[in-house]
Amino acid sequence: MENIFFADDTNIDFKASKNFDDNWKIIIADDEEDIHTVTKLVLKNVEFEEKPIEFISCFNDDETKNALKKHSDAAIILLDVVMDTLDSGLKITKYIREELKNRAIRIILRTGQAGTAPERNVIINYDINDYKEKTELTSQKLFTTVISSLRGYKDIRTIEHSKNGLEKIIKSSSKLFSPNQKMKNFAELLLEELSSLIDSSDSMFYFQPSSFMSFKDNNSMKIVAATGNFFKYIGLTIDEMNDILLKEKLTDLDINNNFIINKDEFFGCFESINESKSIIYFKDSRGFSNVDKNLLKIFSTNVSTALDNFFLNEEIINTQKEIITTLGEVVETRSKETHHHVKRVADFSYFLALKYGLSKDECEILRAASPMHDIGKIGIPEQILNKPSKLTKDEFELIKKHTIIGYDILSNSNREILKAASIISNEHHEKWDGTGYPKGLKGEEIHIYGRITAICDVFDALSHKRVYKEAWPIEKVINYILSEKGRHFDPKLVDLFIENIDYILKIKNTNKDYDELFKF
Repeated sequence: MENIFFADDTNIDFKASKNFDDNWKIIIADDEEDIHTVTKLVLKNVEFEEKPIEFISCFNDDETKNALKKHSDAAIILLDVVMDTLDSGLKITKYIREELKNRAIRIILRTGQAGTAPERNVIINYDINDYKEKTELTSQKLFTTVISSLRGYKDIRTIEHSKNGLEKIIKSSSKLFSPNQKMKNFAELLLEELSSLIDSSDSMFYFQPSSFMSFKDNNSMKIVAATGNFFKYIGLTIDEMNDILLKEKLTDLDINNNFIINKDEFFGCFESINESKSIIYFKDSRGFSNVDKNLLKIFSTNVSTALDNFFLNEEIINTQKEIITTLGEVVETRSKETHHHVKRVADFSYFLALKYGLSKDECEILRAASPMHDIGKIGIPEQILNKPSKLTKDEFELIKKHTIIGYDILSNSNREILKAASIISNEHHEKWDGTGYPKGLKGEEIHIYGRITAICDVFDALSHKRVYKEAWPIEKVINYILSEKGRHFDPKLVDLFIENIDYILKIKNTNKDYDELFKF
């Protein structure tokens, strides 16, 4: 995909209504009716992200468990420790995490009898998010606790949505690239996968957006597959549609491998390398969140290459590489990093791997996988990623988690490139002397993919401007790399890097294609 346009260039807040109900659900589990009354009174008119709070009251253990099963999208449970038994709240906590497997809901334990469940023991032994004695829970503290918990819940669900979307894109590849598909079946499958990608709600019904896909046939764009309101147009051309406004929008489109995303419409325009033309239109009246837009961007890259494969039977591996590079670029764009950072890191890594003596296949895998090294940053708040000043200790601890988030996103895949990407994501901040993170691996305990990506990532980051610093002169960067030999970086890799610095700089400053670039 060469040309990308966003019709509305403003930052749109995460649309919780796309993934959750219209209200934030809070379960109040307490056998004292006064607690329910006071809680509802304090939070009566509270809104978060322009959505009100819906309360679900439970007065005993069974009511609480039933509510948890029925309302799996509940954001918070205010859970009394003592109800039917002296440890009801603790048992229900285990029920939530171990039986329901619900890791998203924020559990706030409240107790009027702290001695029955000492805070220190509960915090250590139970997967809760907060512990409050009822006597200390003033109106302001309750408000603060609820808002911070809703924010945490929203972030977790955003990560889940991103992870689920990425998994769906990966899984859809095997379907979209299946050989010997007929055009109609291919188009139907593509719309099905697109709809599944965007619809990741927990609602009891399936929301069916309206969409269609058309291919050029004798100078007309013929609709070969459609859903929703456009189903009746299958077999017709776009000119024969009776939706005048939409026809005008489609007429103005330039079919040259680009796509447009606005508030609730997606236009994908593709021209394959054999000059076959196609249009995908997708409308979701609920609107697209920022996560949806990023997923659509990634998916569109996949579709573009899938169409090339459909017409010319290109190999699937090329699509995987494009998807992975796009994923890396999405994260870099979100964190406002330097343009083409992930591509340069991929080029450096490929070159250094060749010099290190890895096989050509391993080098290709590394080049394809390394753009995913920071994919876990999709789960880090933007205000931290783009903070121009020094991070606090807590902020740095949070940003360090991007290695684990990235690994969790990628590690369940059986695809060779994505398995490599999961290793790189998890280990590219480990250090040769064992002082890195997240595991404190040392020396050759760190996978060679992680060691190579680490030095290439640092070199590119230092030599380009970032939100928190100016670009360093190359001499200063080289001196830093040398100073970290045997500390941050593998000594052998540092020697190879410095010995070939002229070629590294050539890669850094060139825009040539891979094949020409690596003829040496």
